[in-house]
Formats: sequence, C-alpha cells, structure tokens
Amino acid sequence: MSRRTFLQAGLGAGVLVVGLGGANYALADLEAMNRARATIRPDGRSRLPPHQYLIRKLKPMGGSAGDAAPGNFRLKVHGEVEAPFTLSFKDLLAMPQTELTCDVHCVTRWTVLDAQFTGVRLLDLAERARVKKTARYVIFEAANEYTSNVRLREALAPNVMVAHKHQGKSLALSHGAPVRAVIPDLYFWKSAKWLTGIRFSARDEPGYWEARGYHNHGDPWKDERHG
Repeated sequence: MSRRTFLQAGLGAGVLVVGLGGANYALADLEAMNRARATIRPDGRSRLPPHQYLIRKLKPMGGSAGDAAPGNFRLKVHGEVEAPFTLSFKDLLAMPQTELTCDVHCVTRWTVLDAQFTGVRLLDLAERARVKKTARYVIFEAANEYTSNVRLREALAPNVMVAHKHQGKSLALSHGAPVRAVIPDLYFWKSAKWLTGIRFSARDEPGYWEARGYHNHGDPWKDERHG
C-alpha cells in the first residue's frame, strides 16, 4: 500500500473510524485526542504531534516481507566500528532485554499511544561493537534492500531498540518478524521492519523512502513528512 494513500473520515462527537488499506480502525474519541495534545513530554513537546490523530492499535503499513523464521535470522552490526559482529536470533535473546512502552507516529498521520515492545537497546549493540569516533549516522538495513538513515545521536537514544516482541507477543510478519527497529521519536518508516543489519556510517545515506521524496530526518513534531 502506498504510504500516500489513506482515507480519513470526518470527525464526529464520538469515536472516529478511519479506513486504511481496506480495514476499519476505531480511533480514540475527541477527549482522548485533546488530552494527548495537552500532555507535555519531558522535552517540552506535546505528546500528540501536529496533524496526528489516535488509532488504537498498530497498523501494518506494507512493505516487502523478509524471512520470518527465527532460525534463519542474522543481524550484522558493522561499518564504522572496531568490533563488527553478527547475531543469530538466539544470540539476540541472550543479550540484556529491555521492555519499552512508547508512542508510535506514522507519516500517514495516525498515532498509537503506549505501544509495548521488547528487545535489545541499540545503545547496547553499539557499545559491544565499539563505534568509532568517525561514525555520524546509523543505516538500518532490512530485507529486499530497504534502508533507513538516522543521525547517530538519535539512534543511540535510550528508547531506540531492536525489537522482537510487540504487546508481549512475537512480532507478526506484517510488523517485521522476527526483528524490527523501533525509533519512537521519528516517523515510523524509520523503524525498519525485517531487520538484517545495522551499519554505522561516517556519511549520510538517504534510505528507501528518503530517496523517493520523504524527509531525510522525519521529526513528527516538526511535521517533516516530505522533502
């Protein structure tokens, strides 16, 4: 499904229903949306970014699926690092696990509050790889040559992770099984599904959507949807 193609229904006094990809999703009512807009995050920004509305569960947004079999999974951590390595799914589970509750913001204007993910912090992977001082960006590599680019300081935030569970269950294929990136403070196309590699880079390399007209940074609070 094209990320530019979505149908938004009119906002009534009660619950809003929106058609996305042929499915109906109930959204939170006006009171919940207003409450989210009025809630201020520790960084001083509204919890609900501009022009976003609330949806009650994570919407799969398409893409070319990779191999979902955990036994075939390999995650390559490489690039501008002193100690590159490759993890199997078993190796990933053996690392310290983090549970994250975060808000998800899609460029097509929907937001899900309090999404739950389980996985390994990118910061922990970076420390193991011993990232070089020359690194400035992280390039998330995924199935079928999909990539997304994130500034290093944002990629190493404590709420960025490589996730293998959503809402306490193994990731569904539509959400990137067996492993995806989760970068809550950028639009969700940056959170690459069917993750295969994390490459630390000295230079910026616009990813799949960035090369097709999406904003190179993707900050929801700055409305950075298209370049």
